[in-house]
Amino acid sequence: MTTPYTLGQIAQQLGAELRGDANCTIDAIATLEEAEAGQISFLANPAYERFLATTNASAVILSPKVADKYNGNALLLDNPYLGYAHLSRLMNNAPKAIAGVHASAVVADSADIHPSACIAANAVIGENVRIGANTVVGAGSCVGDNSIVGESCHLAANVSVYHGVSIGNAVTIHSGAVIGADGFGFAPDSSTEGQGGWVKIYQLGGVVIGDRVEIGANSTIDRGALGNTEIADGVIIDNQVMIAHNVKVGKNTAMAAYTGISGSTQIGANNTWAGRSGCVGHVTIADNVNITGATVVSKSLPEPGTYSSGTAMSTYREWRKNAARFNQLDDMSKRLRRLEKRLESE
Repeated sequence: MTTPYTLGQIAQQLGAELRGDANCTIDAIATLEEAEAGQISFLANPAYERFLATTNASAVILSPKVADKYNGNALLLDNPYLGYAHLSRLMNNAPKAIAGVHASAVVADSADIHPSACIAANAVIGENVRIGANTVVGAGSCVGDNSIVGESCHLAANVSVYHGVSIGNAVTIHSGAVIGADGFGFAPDSSTEGQGGWVKIYQLGGVVIGDRVEIGANSTIDRGALGNTEIADGVIIDNQVMIAHNVKVGKNTAMAAYTGISGSTQIGANNTWAGRSGCVGHVTIADNVNITGATVVSKSLPEPGTYSSGTAMSTYREWRKNAARFNQLDDMSKRLRRLEKRLESE
């Protein structure tokens, strides 16, 4: 259970204009459609405006532009969704960690663990590791030799941080994430003297993660081949995202699930990468670029803007016809050029 707050206290925390009963008690957040008495909701998407008339919420966070469409207790904010985000932190019901090292944890003698940090059951902390104040290393998680984890970080259960990784402050890493695994580096060997196949290139760099970064469950960030893979401050990464060796991701960039970034790509600040998007290696992406879902970036993008690839969804019959025509585009283009030249000569 979360601590109840009065509407007046919430308004003060959010910097919102209060309309209604300041003493109304709120103990949870819910959607407009599902909210009950004692709960607060919010309206950020106009598609849900129809629920204002029927919601049972004790209060609603909304924009002053639609305030006249709701008669109940209200908190008025220009950005209701941002208000909801701040309120969710206030009402977070996740269990609180207890400082100290669990008896089953394995901690190297050379590790430096701040007294306020929490090292949970069966965690493993390697040689020369530094763990900052108020940081939580969850059950079964591993922090490899010579790695640094800053202050107020939360590594959930079963996170793997390899050796030589540097993590900033206020970083959240969810379960199953792997930080600092080897990049996919191999040299082809076609010599008759050896066995042929592939020769491993040992990855000698590390991973550097800035402050206020969030990394989703089962995402992977590979270590650099020589230099470091770098994730800048404020980056948010969804579940099951793959970032290859020596990639650099700029400040406040967001990547949705199944995004894959190939090696040595440089991504600017304030990018958004939608689900299942991807990028070839060794290219540079400008600041303020938006990549739509399932787009494959095949070259550098030096200008900000929104980019897409692939074809729009259609019925299967239409798709088959369009796919056949796509394979004819080169021939059609050549025929069109010949026709244009003929018309110009007449």
